[in-house]
Amino acid sequence: MSRIGSSEGFQPVSLKREEDDQPSETDQLSMEEREPETEVPVPKQISRLPSVVESALYPNPYHKPYLSRKYFVTRPGVIETAMEDLKGHITKTSGETIQGFWLLTEIDHWNNEKERILLITDKTLLICKYDFIMLCCVQFQWIPLSAIYRICLGKFSFPAMSLDKRQGEGLRIYWGSPEQQSLFVRWNPWSTEMPFATFTEHPMKYTSEKFLGICKLSGFTSKLVPAIQNTHQNSTESGRGKGLTVLTEPILIETYTGLMSFIGNRNKLGYSLARGSIGF
Repeated sequence: MSRIGSSEGFQPVSLKREEDDQPSETDQLSMEEREPETEVPVPKQISRLPSVVESALYPNPYHKPYLSRKYFVTRPGVIETAMEDLKGHITKTSGETIQGFWLLTEIDHWNNEKERILLITDKTLLICKYDFIMLCCVQFQWIPLSAIYRICLGKFSFPAMSLDKRQGEGLRIYWGSPEQQSLFVRWNPWSTEMPFATFTEHPMKYTSEKFLGICKLSGFTSKLVPAIQNTHQNSTESGRGKGLTVLTEPILIETYTGLMSFIGNRNKLGYSLARGSIGF
């Protein structure tokens, strides 16, 4: 940035004769009239420029621009493209009406973070793994709303000897009994047969007003609970028939060593992230 300096160190040189050194009466009057004009507080105006420039460069009060640009989902048009792709897919496959669209972080049974898109329709909860780099859906998980029987809200808890613990609150959705799962399924980090899913808010929640709306866990819960209750009331199946139970209790994640989640979560491997020259 260029700076405006003062000209006090420079003196004008005039080529006059010795008898012209004394100013005339006209010159004296003109100098006296111009003296008040030289007392303009120029430094005060210059000192205000940095604050004006700073407010123009950083108008976003939610998040630092550099951090938000690292996530592909925050780039212009990406989240809108994902929404249109998923709407078209649901229209072709099931024809159900979409009631809401959210961007959350899923936490699996080994404490690994995964970027997910969630959609609520008239009868289904959809959990989508979306590639925000190639702009395509990689994996779908369809969960009937009539099968969901319990929702837990609360802080995350870990065994006393766990080495990798996380702070914060989350939400866990149950559509089956965890006690009925085999030991292999529970201790397999790549297992997709767990009868529950755990979610927390996406780290880009405070990027903008738009992401604040779709990344809020409370907004997702307020839409999910009535949708499940309505489905249970209108369901004619002789299934569980116990309705929906919403509890406020700690959410247990049974991890002890946590080496895999420590490396993955610290490097954000579960997100579509710009990683410099290494690539994604």
